[in-house]
Amino acid sequence: MTRQSSVLLTNDDGIDAPGLAALAVAASSLDGDVVVVAPSECHSGGGHRVTTHRPVAVREVGPRRFAIDGTPADCTRLALASIVPGADIVLSGINAGGNLGVDVHHSGTVAAAREAALHGRRAVAASQYRGRSMAIDWDRAAVWLVRALERIAMEPCGPGEFWNVNFPDLPADIPWSQPRLIVCPVDPSPFALGFRETPEGWHWSADYHARPRVAGHDIAICFGGDISLSRCRVV
Repeated sequence: MTRQSSVLLTNDDGIDAPGLAALAVAASSLDGDVVVVAPSECHSGGGHRVTTHRPVAVREVGPRRFAIDGTPADCTRLALASIVPGADIVLSGINAGGNLGVDVHHSGTVAAAREAALHGRRAVAASQYRGRSMAIDWDRAAVWLVRALERIAMEPCGPGEFWNVNFPDLPADIPWSQPRLIVCPVDPSPFALGFRETPEGWHWSADYHARPRVAGHDIAICFGGDISLSRCRVV
């Protein structure tokens, strides 16, 4: 008997996020049963934090849909341990906002994919950069992710490696087929240490859109209007 493959979907924006719905649309292009295991609430910017000091509650909120009272990395860990242990590939996203350059260290979206790669699964984290308009066309992002997955399937990916994908913010009248898919390294440029003091405390105030970048790396590629595909390692 041939085993049915499984596709695990998760994110860091929460079970009800529109980006997760777009991820499910893109995942329908893959062979296998799709199972969603996502946080019950947003954990954006939470990095690779895991829960070990308390029980983690699980709610089945629909057919093959589970909401987890934990972090994105918790979702991957619990799903691969119990809910869908046979998952062949883990897709995380589509995040509302870019996860470029050093963002990979604090991104919950990326952490969920990294955790999957740590356990030997194929894994892809996908994010949609938001320009100053702050608008996202989720249908377009889903189409771009299908293109990205097709390209990634042709690229080598060794043990302990996973993919971080970022979509550009383009005007609505730009053809969906226009952005190129560019395999590129993660930009190591440090972020500006911009903070402002207020009566309530210190607020981060650096300009994300004007961040430092190196030509040919993921920030420059995505900000320049193309889709960045970056191969990452778990350590």
